Order: sequence, then C-alpha cells, then structure tokens
Amino acid sequence: MHTEYYGFSEHPFQMTPDARLFFASSVHRRAYAHLMYGLAQREGFVVVTGEVGAGKTTLVERLCTELDPNGFVVARIVTTQVSGDDLLRLVADAFGAPSEGNKATVLRGISAALRAGATEDGRRYLLIVDEAQGLPPPALEELRMLSNITEGGRAPLQTILLGQPQLRRTLASPDLDQLRQRVLASYHLAGLSRDETHAYVEHRMRAVGWDGRPAWEDTALDLVHRHSGGIPRRINRLCSRVLLGGALERSAELSASLVEATALELEEDLGGGQGILPHAGPRGAAAYGGAPSFGDETALDGLAQRVEALERLTARRERVFSRMMDLFADIGSTRR
Repeated sequence: MHTEYYGFSEHPFQMTPDARLFFASSVHRRAYAHLMYGLAQREGFVVVTGEVGAGKTTLVERLCTELDPNGFVVARIVTTQVSGDDLLRLVADAFGAPSEGNKATVLRGISAALRAGATEDGRRYLLIVDEAQGLPPPALEELRMLSNITEGGRAPLQTILLGQPQLRRTLASPDLDQLRQRVLASYHLAGLSRDETHAYVEHRMRAVGWDGRPAWEDTALDLVHRHSGGIPRRINRLCSRVLLGGALERSAELSASLVEATALELEEDLGGGQGILPHAGPRGAAAYGGAPSFGDETALDGLAQRVEALERLTARRERVFSRMMDLFADIGSTRR
C-alpha cells in the first residue's frame, strides 16, 4: 500500500538481504575491508560477528557480487547444531563432491574436488558458513582440517564464518586454539550511529525512487535510531510499519509521534507490552516494581511521554481502522 501511495518502485525496507540496497556505513566499510584483507591472504578463516539483523548476510551478498565468477567457486551453508560428519557432507554437496560413504570417503572427495579445480582452472574456493554460532567445536574443527588441504603450495579453500556474538566466545575455547591461529581477519558489526541511521533510512528510500515525499521529521529519525539501536533489520521493520501508517493516514510527513506510536505497537505485537516501563528512565518504576518517587521528575516526565504516546497510538489505530474500512468499501463497490 505505501509503495503505491508514495510512488516507490519497490519496498524500501524489505527484510530480505539485497546487495542492491547495501549502505556503506562506517562499520560496514570496516567489516568489508576485513573481508577483502582476509581474501587477499588466500588462506585461513575470516570471522564476522554481529547481532541478529546487523547486516552480516547483506555484507557477504555484496562481496559475492564483486567476486570474479571465473576465479572463485562460492558455496554457502546456513546451518546450526550439526555434527562434524554432517557438516562435511554439506560442504561436499556445496562444492559438487560426492557426499555418500564414510567420513574418509567424503573427505577424499572434497579434497579431490578442491585440488582439481585449483589445478585445472586456477580457481579458488570460498566457503561461507552462516549462523556459525550454532556449530559445536568438533564441527568447527572439521572446517579447520579442510583448511589443511593444499595444491601447489597454496590452500585452494578459504572459509568465512558469520555468526552472532556468541561465536566469538565459542572460538575462544581452549579446544579451538589451532583454528584461532588460522583466523586472519575478524570484525564485529555494531549498530549504526544516530547520524548513520538517518543516512541509512534516506539511502534505502532514494534507492526506490523517493523524491522527498514523505518527509521525515529529524526527531522522527532520532526515535528510529533509539528504538532500533541502529541495527539495520530493526530499522527496516520499524520504518516499514511507519510508512504503512503514514500511507493509511495519507500523511506527507512522518512525525516523531507516528514513530513512537508505531514502536509501541510493534512492542505489543511482539509480546513486549511491559516494555513501557524501561523507557521511563534508569530510576523510574525500579525493576518494574512500584511507582517512581514524586521527587524524580525525569522518571515522571518519561512516564508521561509514554502515556501520551499510548494515547496517540489508540487514536491512530482508530483512524487506521476507519481508513481500512473505507478501502474495503471502495474495493467492494468497484467489484459490483
């Protein structure tokens, strides 16, 4: 609905990673530089971690679009909590090697495929393992063993491990010391800054034909940053709903009150309705129990703002419901 109302060519805040909409923030530029440095070493592992939705997959999608398809064979595995043997079979399937038989047979097949490609075509093999925080140490150790394969004094295979922050804790295990020694580059993706959140939102909208309508209040984008923590997927989810609300209300400007009300609505949708109290400030309604002191004006002001936002949310829902009923009535009359 908002795509048509605001004249966008497509959805600016889709949740599926899309390299075309890649935003080169400072943290993503640094992460990309680490990836390129690691690839230039032609061996070992590159590790990129970040919170869910931080942009790890989009980053790698961008990398893959820039690799020479004649020089690289890229295989991607999205896996969690598989055994070492099962992981080897997934790798074999990904690179077109036989995956049947015992572990030794599978390893020989992978080794033969990597060496043949490196010898005959001079190709390099890149294995991208997403959600790697779910891999147990024995499975990670199998990946390390694959990095031992060489042909002509070079390693034909490099591995990129993508995962949530707990992957770093897993790699710190004493049992994985040999793997850590083969990590040539590692980077943790943090959230975007306030200014970069502003730029990210505008970048995504310009990419689909935004001409300045709808306009954003600066304070509205400040709230987008505060509610999302600068995590791109959270920004996308919130902004998508804000645009929908703006279209339903036929608004040419997206206001701070609309963002606040939408954020509260998302909290309720995700079962986080109790989240109203933490926004009251560090001392407001301590630990969700009891009222704040009347001498704590900051806490009271915070609660008052949240109550006002809830009132605006209720009013907005009534307007949206009315608008939806009008739309359904228009559709019904058209069909008749």
